[in-house]
Amino acid sequence: MFTLRRSATMLLAASAFASLPALADEPRYNQVSLRAEVSQEVPRDLMVVTLYTEAQDDDPAKLAATVTERMNKALADARQVDSVKVRQGSRNSYPIYEEKGQSITGWRERAELRLESANFPALSKLTGEMLQTLSMAGMDFSIAEPTRKKSEDALLKEAVAAFKARAQLATEAMGGKSYKVVNLNLNSSGYPQPFERGAMMMKASRDAAPTPDVEAGTSRVNMNADGVIEVQIP
Repeated sequence: MFTLRRSATMLLAASAFASLPALADEPRYNQVSLRAEVSQEVPRDLMVVTLYTEAQDDDPAKLAATVTERMNKALADARQVDSVKVRQGSRNSYPIYEEKGQSITGWRERAELRLESANFPALSKLTGEMLQTLSMAGMDFSIAEPTRKKSEDALLKEAVAAFKARAQLATEAMGGKSYKVVNLNLNSSGYPQPFERGAMMMKASRDAAPTPDVEAGTSRVNMNADGVIEVQIP
């Protein structure tokens, strides 16, 4: 039994040594983590205005009718401007209690109207006109979906090119002759959610139809390329 075990051990050792030259001939790889980042300024080309009406009455049915009438008129007026997208926002009704909070003395209701457009002058003019009967909850600016997609596509190509350039530099610095990409992740950031600019217009005079001056500005957006390469060392 002892002889058999020893023979098996020697055979295994001989096999291992026999494979050493083959392993020495195979290329040896070294993994390197890399990161590349590119960015660009993208115009905020979508304007969003939120208007609202609010009323109070001790009769909830009468109150609802009043708010509905105001909103219907506002919707009809807004739909006259072809370049403006119109949609209703939130609508809420809640009770008003007397001082001790034990009984309801009336009702208050609020309804919102949301206007969106890439045509800033048209939406600004419409906003000024509608402030005669409605109040402003906010004026926001964002990046329209087509602009966002075009920007992301361009940044993606730039980020991949930047990553490949860094991979080549890392390969040369390590004395390698080539590399292969093990994994690569691309992530964008900086595309804004609409930010509120409503305060500047909420107290606009109802005796005139002012046209808000707007300056949407730009957003710096980024695309990151994070990945791992394997460098082949001769």
